[in-house]
Amino acid sequence: MAGFEDRVLDGGPGCRIPGGEVSWRFGPSGGPGGQHANRARTRVEALLDLTDARGIEDDVRELLVGWLGGTLHVTVDRTRSQDRNRELALEKLEQRLREARVVRRERRPTRPGRGARERRLKAKKQRSARKSERRRDWGRE
Repeated sequence: MAGFEDRVLDGGPGCRIPGGEVSWRFGPSGGPGGQHANRARTRVEALLDLTDARGIEDDVRELLVGWLGGTLHVTVDRTRSQDRNRELALEKLEQRLREARVVRRERRPTRPGRGARERRLKAKKQRSARKSERRRDWGRE
């Protein structure tokens, strides 16, 4: 248990969070397994309060809270071992912190190209023809 408290989450430059900042909740994992699955509390929920956590610079904190919200919440129940699930949860937290740090290019709005317009019009004509074939010709009866 002390090993998880000593660990430092590395979310990139300006973001090194002590493991003690992560709060844990445990519960039974779902799925088959009989009595062991019902009694063992191997599912792990890791919660990290980004607004209060130590080890995050202010500009990085603003970026993380903007992308991830105030609290980062991860649930893992992949293995039968609670310790291994805790380790996976910490890795998942680090991964999400790093992904939120990536600066995304702003999308430049574009218009549909000539080929796309032609395909759309061709599909509309085909649909129209199919529906007109289904119609009854009321004038010829």
